[in-house]
Amino acid sequence: MLAIVCPGQGSQSPGLLAPWLELDGAAEQVATHSEAAGLDLAAHGTTSDAETIRDTAVAQPLIVSTSLVALRALLDGRPAEDVADVTAGHSVGELAAAAVAGVLDDAGAVGLVSARARFMADAAAAAPSGMAAVVGGDPDEVLTAIEAAGLWPANVNGGGQVVAAGAHDALERLAAAPPARARVIPLQVAGAFHTPFMQPAMERFAPVAQDWVAQDPRLTLLSNADGAPYARITGDAGLEHGAATDVLARLGAQVVAPVRWDLCQQTLVELGVTGLVELAPAGVLTGLARRSLPGVETVAVKTPEDLTAARDLISRHAGTRPVDPEETPA
Repeated sequence: MLAIVCPGQGSQSPGLLAPWLELDGAAEQVATHSEAAGLDLAAHGTTSDAETIRDTAVAQPLIVSTSLVALRALLDGRPAEDVADVTAGHSVGELAAAAVAGVLDDAGAVGLVSARARFMADAAAAAPSGMAAVVGGDPDEVLTAIEAAGLWPANVNGGGQVVAAGAHDALERLAAAPPARARVIPLQVAGAFHTPFMQPAMERFAPVAQDWVAQDPRLTLLSNADGAPYARITGDAGLEHGAATDVLARLGAQVVAPVRWDLCQQTLVELGVTGLVELAPAGVLTGLARRSLPGVETVAVKTPEDLTAARDLISRHAGTRPVDPEETPA
């Protein structure tokens, strides 16, 4: 059983689009994405420096565009539902995953994420804040320390990693008195995403998302809110993979809610996933999978050179499921 996962903010690096633009049709895809975003994504993905693409308003559409260019190269004209069994994305990667699942078309995903990014950037500028990764330590002690410092657990990633977010002075308090056996690592992001600091962004983004053109998912799509497939969320037994309206509503609300990637990974295990492909700019989610999903084979698609390995993994894992011992012939 195969999962395609999509990375979140912080995965970008200067020049990330350059190798992809050498592929046939990629420049045209990025031009379409740029029009939807109102940004020159080709320039940002090839010549802009690290500080420029750290800007939330640039980073989010650039990451989603790169993921979708990699997706189309990987699929090579095939529908995603013929290749993948389940998809999920971390934070802004949820919008790329929604495109993998067919909820959004590629340009629509980039356009919607551009609105999200602008609103989040405005909220971050209005109330300075930040984020820090807390690595190691006892999970309960880590959450207690984050709360005691006046912060929120913005990302619960599994594999011994929680991202704390909030005001800069609170982050300094946490760094000065970290939980036992844990390290606090400041992150180069512009604000406390997935916390109440983003309430102004959510109030602007949710109505936009609610009215966005969308289709019901065509394959299993997981929610960052609780790791559940939308088929469990929709309440409509007639929809095999859930409803577009539910996806859009959760994408709007998720701006202020924690990313529960630990629960997404737990669901991948429950579903019987045996292979996982992370779309560009890849590396973070496959790293978490290696710590949290033992026995699951992974490929990080960082450049077009990784497509052969990813297609090989797909050929061996897509459409399969674990054998139930009760079904094994005697």
